[in-house]
Amino acid sequence: MDTNTKDKATATAPLINRELSWLAFNYRVLQEAKDRTVPLLERVKFMAIFSANLDEYFKVRVATLKRLIKLNKKTRDKLAEDPADTFGQVMQEVRRQQEEFGQVFRDGILADLRHNNINLLTESELNPEQQKFVQDYFAEHIQPHILPLLLDDTETHFFLKDQTVYLGVHLFDPTEKDLKLERFSMLEIPTKKHGGRFVKLPTVGDQRYVMFIDDVIRFCLPALYPNYSRFEAHAVKVSRDAELDIEEEVSGNLMAKIKKSVQKREEGYPARLLFDPETPKAMLDAIMAHTGISEDELVEGSKYHNFRDFFQFPDFNLPDLKYTPQPTLVHPLLEKEESLITAMQKQDYIVHYPYQSFDYVLRLFDEAAKDPKVTAMSATLYRVAENSAIAKSLVKAAKNGKLVTVVVELKARFDEESNIFWAGKLQKAGANVILGVPDLKVHTKLGLITRNEDGKLVNYAYLSTGNYNEDTSKIYCDHALFTSNKEITQDVEQVFNFFIDRQHDKEFKQLLMAPINMRDRFVELINREMKHAKQGKPASMILKMNALQDERIIKKLYAASQAGVKIELIVRGICCLVPGVEGLSENIRVRSIVDRYLEHARVYIFHNNGNVQYYVASADWMTRNLSRRVEVAFPLLQKDIVEQVRNIIDLQLADDTKARDINNAYMEHATLTHTRSQYATYEYLRGLIPEGMEPTKKKK
Repeated sequence: MDTNTKDKATATAPLINRELSWLAFNYRVLQEAKDRTVPLLERVKFMAIFSANLDEYFKVRVATLKRLIKLNKKTRDKLAEDPADTFGQVMQEVRRQQEEFGQVFRDGILADLRHNNINLLTESELNPEQQKFVQDYFAEHIQPHILPLLLDDTETHFFLKDQTVYLGVHLFDPTEKDLKLERFSMLEIPTKKHGGRFVKLPTVGDQRYVMFIDDVIRFCLPALYPNYSRFEAHAVKVSRDAELDIEEEVSGNLMAKIKKSVQKREEGYPARLLFDPETPKAMLDAIMAHTGISEDELVEGSKYHNFRDFFQFPDFNLPDLKYTPQPTLVHPLLEKEESLITAMQKQDYIVHYPYQSFDYVLRLFDEAAKDPKVTAMSATLYRVAENSAIAKSLVKAAKNGKLVTVVVELKARFDEESNIFWAGKLQKAGANVILGVPDLKVHTKLGLITRNEDGKLVNYAYLSTGNYNEDTSKIYCDHALFTSNKEITQDVEQVFNFFIDRQHDKEFKQLLMAPINMRDRFVELINREMKHAKQGKPASMILKMNALQDERIIKKLYAASQAGVKIELIVRGICCLVPGVEGLSENIRVRSIVDRYLEHARVYIFHNNGNVQYYVASADWMTRNLSRRVEVAFPLLQKDIVEQVRNIIDLQLADDTKARDINNAYMEHATLTHTRSQYATYEYLRGLIPEGMEPTKKKK
C-alpha cells in the first residue's frame, strides 16, 4: 500500500462504538456467570457484578446519551455519532443481554443451586411449616419497616428512590363494600433496614432453603392489606442520572458543591425504570402517572431486580462452591525487613496485588508517620477504604507535626462521600488538603515521604496503578513500586508541586505525566517503533490497559501496524480499535481477560530495538486520561522488577482459558497450554518465596 493510500485509510479508520464496546465487556462478566467451570457461588457473584455494572452504566453513560439527545439539532450535528442512533443500538443490546441474563439465572444458576441442595423458594413453594416460619419472620423483622402507599387521587406524586426495589401491588376483591373493586399500591422493599435481600429458612436434613425478601413480602401481603382478598405484586426499580452537575473549579466552596450534588443524585432524572414483564399495563400506567416517569424510560427486566444484592447471597458454609482460597503471599524481600524505609535505601521493590500483601504500603505510611526523621508526607487519595488505614496514618503524621499534603479527589464518582469525610478529618488534623485541580480529575496514585538524613532531605516514593484501598487490593490486580531513585522521586515531587502552583511548565526526567507530557511521549515511543520497523529492525509493543478509546492514539496504532510494528493489546474493558483489518490493523491482536480478579494494571512495553522500555501507569489510553486527568506513568529500571512484570505479562499473552478476542470468543493457542494467567501468576510469585518463609505472615 503506498503512502497516500495508507494516510487515507488511517484518516477514515474504523472505530468500535464506545458504548457498545463497554456492553461487550459486561457480557464477558456474564460469560463467567454462565461458565460451569467457575464455582457456583462465584457464578452468583458474577451475576451481581453484571447487574451492578449495568446499573452504573445506565446512571452515567445512558443518562449522558439522553442528555445529548435533548440538545438542539445544530449542536447534535457536531457530534461524531448521532446519540439517538447510539441509544437505539445500546437498548437493543441491553435487551438481548437482559434476556440472556434471565435465562442464565433460571436455567443455569437456579438449577445448579438445587443440584447442590440450595433451594431458592418462591412464595408459592412453601410447605406448612415454612409458611408459619415466614409469617412469623415477616411480622417480627420486615413488617415494621414497610409503609404501603395507595396510588389514588390523593397521592399526586410518588418518588422512587434511586436503585431501590419497589413492589407494585394490584389489590382485588375487597372484603368491605365501601372499598374500590381494585386499587394499586406501592411499597419499598426494606433491604437495607432488614439487613439484606435474602431470608434463610430452617435447614431440613441436607436441604437448605432461602427466599428473596420480595417473595416473603408477597406471601404476607394479606397482613399488609387485610381489607382485600386477592393480590398481584410486581417489582420495579429506577436508575437515576448520576452525573455530577458541577463546575470543576476551586473558586467557591467545591466541597459544598460536591456535597450538594451527592444529595441531589437521589433526585436525579430517571435513566430507566426496570419492570417485571408480567406487570399489567394498567399498573405501569398508574406508576408512571404518579411518578412522572415516561414510557421512554421503561426497560423490561425480570421478576426480580437489583441482582447486585446477590453479593449478599448466603454461602451456607459450603467452601467447595467457592474459589479455592489463595492465601495472600508475602514479598520475598520486604518481608525480611523491619524498616521499609531502610529497605528502600538499598533498592527498588515492586508488589503485585492482590497476590501479594497490601500490608507493605500500610506499614510504610505508618512507619513514616511515627519516624521522627520524616519531615513531610504527601499522597493523592482517589478511592480510599471506608476505614482507611492510609488516611489514618496521614492524620497521625499531621498530628505529629509533620508537613502533610494530601490531594483529595472529590469528583471520584460514587466515592465522593467517603472522600469528603477524610478530607474533613485531615483538615482538622492540620494537613494541607488540596481538593483536586480545576478542569482536571486527579487519578494518579502517588505517595512521597521526605526524611532528614544527616542534614540532607531524602525522598522516598510510592507509585501504583491502584488506589490506596485495603478492600479493593484483595480483588484488583495492580502493581506498586517502592523507590528512592532520585530522578523518580524528584519527578514525584514535581507532580505535587503542580498540585500547589498549577503551572504546566514542569519538566520530568523519568515520569510521564498527563496532561503535561504523557500523550506526546507515548506518541514518540510509538513513532520510534515505526521508524525501527521501516528500517527493517524488530519493532513491537505490548500494551495493557483497562480501556482504549482515544481516537488519535488509535489512528497512531493503525499507522504503526501499517508500518509493520507487531502490537499485542490486552484490554479489559472498552476497546474502540478494530484489529485484524487487512491493510490497516493486521499486525494488531486484542485480547481481554476476565477472571477471578479484576485486571486493573496498565503496562506499556516498547521493544526499542532490543533496549526494551517498560512503563507502568494509572492511565488508560482514553481521551479523558490523557487530556483531562492528572495521571502518571513510571518506568521500571531495575532488572529483577522488569523480569517480574514481563513474566506476568507473558502469562497473560499465553492465557488460553480466560482470554477472549474482540468478539468475545475464547482464545486458543496452537500449543493448547491450558494457561490460566491469574492462577499461573499466583504460582509464579509463590515460587519466588524462599522455602520456610511463612506465606501469610503479617507485621503490624
